[in-house]
Amino acid sequence: MQTLKKKIEKTLPELKKELKQKNKMAIPRLIKVVVNVGTGRARDKKRDELVVDRLAKITGQKAVARGAKKSIASFKVRQGEIVGYSVTLRGQKMYDFLDMLLNVAMPRIRDFKGYSEKSLDEMGNLTIGIKEHIIFPQTADEEVRDIFGFSVTIQTTAKNKKEASIFFKALGFPFKK
Repeated sequence: MQTLKKKIEKTLPELKKELKQKNKMAIPRLIKVVVNVGTGRARDKKRDELVVDRLAKITGQKAVARGAKKSIASFKVRQGEIVGYSVTLRGQKMYDFLDMLLNVAMPRIRDFKGYSEKSLDEMGNLTIGIKEHIIFPQTADEEVRDIFGFSVTIQTTAKNKKEASIFFKALGFPFKK
């Protein structure tokens, strides 16, 4: 099986031609991957511990608690109250996670037809939502009663949406046609 890092190195000359770049350093690169889970203001300690534990198993890194930035009375949320968890992956852990996402987890998604190109923002970053964490093999053997979803944001050095689209297609991300 070809790893993502080797695949990037192999497709560099093709990307250089397709993007019409003279310097290989101008070709888009991956910067970081951020995995976010929103728990709301659920005051269930066991569920929060479960989310942190499973997120650590999936990403290989401990999650950091995120507090609310503002108090919102209609949601009964106070500033600083924990409303989610986040993991930022860089380096080899980032490549390992993306390998697992592309080659193991995405094929296990039910009725998956690809991601929309609308999930690319104008700055060249891709944000995808995953509805069920059980598509990852690290968590599939455990009880299925507490299923949660999360978002994955992949930040690149791409200058615009077009460059990012070409880059992610070269990496093997499935987009709808």
